[in-house]
Amino acid sequence: MYPKINDFVYIQVASGDEKENKTEYKSRISDTEEEAFLIEVPMEIGHNRLKRLYIGDELSVYFIGESGTKNYFNTYVLGFTNDVVRQVRIRKPDPVSITQIQRRNFLRVPAELELAVCLKNGERFLVRTDDVGGGGVSFFSEGSHVIIEEEQLDCWLLVPYRNGSVEHVPFEAEVIRKKKLDNGKEQIMLKFIGITDYERQKLIRYCFERQLEFRNR
Repeated sequence: MYPKINDFVYIQVASGDEKENKTEYKSRISDTEEEAFLIEVPMEIGHNRLKRLYIGDELSVYFIGESGTKNYFNTYVLGFTNDVVRQVRIRKPDPVSITQIQRRNFLRVPAELELAVCLKNGERFLVRTDDVGGGGVSFFSEGSHVIIEEEQLDCWLLVPYRNGSVEHVPFEAEVIRKKKLDNGKEQIMLKFIGITDYERQKLIRYCFERQLEFRNR
């Protein structure tokens, strides 16, 4: 069951900031397309501040069904309209993924995948990811490579599926945060700034499979 036009939706945005992760926003379905919903720009509940979203932002969403129950799904921002009133285009979820059980961070899962990184100076190296999602990935660096915040990287991710097939996912990303770990390594958090919807769907498919594995353990 999908939300209808004019239904309210309540949104949390996946973020590396703990406070932002817990902030809830309210919006309204303004239109529907074959593969997307158009929603009004979300507003922070209790403060009436508009939330600026970016393409690739991962969203945890719920809406109130006719029976009064909360229906949850996860999605991400596809883009925006250029109408007089700005609207946000979000990916329409698979109907079977809509549940009455909250699944925060469904699109970001722990995963040790092989990631090829190319810095803007041409330096190339291989790393292992810490987690992956529809809006970005994070990986561990030994510290031997100089990576700075806001730097843009060209990457290729090796994505294996349960059926044995393997896909390569190319993307361009921005370093949004670095965290020094006790073992001397750095955790580098990336946000996609250049990835096709086709390639993003490969990652979301992988995340769905990984989440299913966790639920079946």
